[in-house]
Amino acid sequence: MGYNVYVTQRIPEPGLELLRRECEIVEVNPDDRCLTHEELLDRVRERDGVLCMLTNTINEEVMRAAEGARGFANYAVGYNNIDVAKATELGFVITNTPGVLTDATADLTWALLFVVARRIVESDRFMRAGKFEGWAPMLFLGADITGRTLGIVGAGRIGSAVAHRSRGFNMKVLYCDTSANPSLEKDLGARRVTLDELLAESDFVSVHVALTEQTRHMFGAEQFRRMKRTAIFINTSRGPVHDEAALVEALHSGQIAGAGLDVYENEPKLKAGLVELDNVVLCPHIGSATIATRTRMALMAAENLIAMVKGEWAPNCVNPEVYRKV
Repeated sequence: MGYNVYVTQRIPEPGLELLRRECEIVEVNPDDRCLTHEELLDRVRERDGVLCMLTNTINEEVMRAAEGARGFANYAVGYNNIDVAKATELGFVITNTPGVLTDATADLTWALLFVVARRIVESDRFMRAGKFEGWAPMLFLGADITGRTLGIVGAGRIGSAVAHRSRGFNMKVLYCDTSANPSLEKDLGARRVTLDELLAESDFVSVHVALTEQTRHMFGAEQFRRMKRTAIFINTSRGPVHDEAALVEALHSGQIAGAGLDVYENEPKLKAGLVELDNVVLCPHIGSATIATRTRMALMAAENLIAMVKGEWAPNCVNPEVYRKV
């Protein structure tokens, strides 16, 4: 056995138990917090593999410190925190946890859509403050959902799952993607449109794209101007997809009606002015945060790590070309 692996932050116990059955040394960051860069550099040294978080920046410096390791198993579906090209060049296997968090993230997307549209968080604060004096015809008027238009930006696994959940609300579905999605079109009568068309026609705009140089700041001042003034913006993908300063201005000025966010441009920091706004609901990146989902992620990441340290093909390798370099 003899494998020595490091886990950069505590994960659900079943994943750690699996690692302990297969590896001689399983060291886990004892603090439930993200490691500093200097701590990460120190703790990846002399390991056979590392199970890392989306919050860990795995750049060339970290990889050089982890010289001798087979690779990095990322505890996330996204891997924009890792320099995959450099990892491939240096011979490191990189894996992720795809598919397993689709339903949980889609469910949270709908939770945000509902609480923003019906002003649930504002209403809750109002009640707790003892301000409710009785029913009033103009109290906390929100947006209708049933029969409205849902715009899906990025119709992959999660975007499709969000769209399919609209069936119960008799919504019209538009989607924007680099590829057609025949199943959405067949099952929901969804229509593929340009981003500009989607922004102009949608009552709810929900974002589900990977973070790339092409999608960074995909939503800025111009895009928010193109949306209806009654529209609601939801982002459960990656924070840098939207320009947070532009979003703050759009919400403050009434350019759009509201927003629901689970991700932020410079996590964990928020742009100035965002917290003070009543028409935005803010979640601390909990898209996959259900007990069952996070446990499945832990098991998947552990399986990936075990395979790579054994020199086997990792099930969810995102840079398979690295195996051809060996």
